[in-house]
Amino acid sequence: MVGVKLFRTDAMKRGVTEVTPRLAEVEADVQGLVEMHMETLLGVRFLASEYSTGPVHGGRIDSLALDENGSPVIVEYKRGVDAGVINQGLFYLAWLMDHRAEFEHLVRDRLGVAVASQVLWSGPRLICIAGDFTRYDVHAVREHRRSIDLVRYRLFGSDLLGLETVASVSGGMQVARPVRGRTVARAADVQHASLVELAGAVDEALLGLGDGVHRVERKQYRAYQRLRNFACLCPPQRSKLLVYLKVDPKDVHLVPGFTRDVSGLGHHGTGDLEVQLRTSRDVERAQDLFRASYAAA
Repeated sequence: MVGVKLFRTDAMKRGVTEVTPRLAEVEADVQGLVEMHMETLLGVRFLASEYSTGPVHGGRIDSLALDENGSPVIVEYKRGVDAGVINQGLFYLAWLMDHRAEFEHLVRDRLGVAVASQVLWSGPRLICIAGDFTRYDVHAVREHRRSIDLVRYRLFGSDLLGLETVASVSGGMQVARPVRGRTVARAADVQHASLVELAGAVDEALLGLGDGVHRVERKQYRAYQRLRNFACLCPPQRSKLLVYLKVDPKDVHLVPGFTRDVSGLGHHGTGDLEVQLRTSRDVERAQDLFRASYAAA
């Protein structure tokens, strides 16, 4: 983001004008903008702002949220560079893990009983949004056994916001190297051994898209996440695997039996494009769609 230059083009005069990047006037401007559009920007649902951790702990969490997979999320903001943002976020994350019932009560009040019952405590997340980070910050997140995302922001002109993931590390969500033969369900539960190998090939392909891919295990699906979910792999059916991608079906030439528009249809996981995989050739055919979804996230 720091090295990116943004220009406005004038189609009539064939000229370009550079849009100068800037930081917010105050930290609260960044917080207010992100909280207002949190689901679009970060893929998480807003729960509370400036949440008090009580008189004993004596803190105030900038933003509390819940991500697409049900993981609790703390978001901390800094206008510029601040060496304390990670430690501050970890301080609040420790408090959150000790006050699970309080968080679930908040989720129940904001999003309902059903959502509160599905909170995933194995992978709480910390997202730090700041004007910039140092190399020491990037090193520090890799030393912690927590899921932490460092996101750099820039404002361009009066109406453009840029977000760049500087570092993304998984803690409880278990980032793993691609391994052939891993399955969404136990092998004994899969009727066809070929689907076991196929699920391993999909796993390898999705994890191999980039270093910052997190894998989140849920009962109904396995999510592949890059700040936001970009793919969800469901347990094998009798003859196929279903993968849901964050790709607009309107931008894809839909092929019956391979791709399907499921926007507005209920299904496990997230994404409006369903990809049906039956053979290794289907996995190869889906590679461009996997990459497009990864890029969009």
